[in-house]
Amino acid sequence: MEIGTFVTLGILVVIAFYGIAIYNGLVNLKHGVTKAWANIDVLMKQRHDELPKLVETCKQYMQYEQETLERVMQARAAVSSAREQGDIGALGGAENQLRLGLGNLFAVAEAYPELKANETFQHLQSRISGLENSIADRREFYNESVNNNNVRIEQFPDLIIARMFNFKAAELLEFSAEEKQDVDLKSLFNG
Repeated sequence: MEIGTFVTLGILVVIAFYGIAIYNGLVNLKHGVTKAWANIDVLMKQRHDELPKLVETCKQYMQYEQETLERVMQARAAVSSAREQGDIGALGGAENQLRLGLGNLFAVAEAYPELKANETFQHLQSRISGLENSIADRREFYNESVNNNNVRIEQFPDLIIARMFNFKAAELLEFSAEEKQDVDLKSLFNG
């Protein structure tokens, strides 16, 4: 064999290994997006499980506020549905409705001093506030993972491998300016 054949073979081997490295990097990014979504999903599930306890505790004191409680539960169902379907677009709107519902619930709770003093209510309020903060942190991490994935599959030469193996862009979890504002539960109680 002549030297030109060895050089050609060497170049092909280097290109193959480079292609494999790009492919593995894209796979890693894709799974990073999936993992980031799973982390959000875990927290949303925990919040989903806590909300009925909160509503049930409130029902004992808020006999005349059934509409407020029902809105929270409807919003909870909408978030759950969007979460289970992986519908990132619908999740933003459903999250906003849930946050507004919780804000209204805690604002209405002001009129019920016995409820505000209830240990279970205080625990659930604190737990849900903590989950809200954790979800916000995980949303940021998810969007960073999505951005890294989406940029990478559009960059040359990665886009060649991405198109060959049908890597898709992931959807950012976006919220309107109103939806981005945290529900300040403590200020609702310190009125």
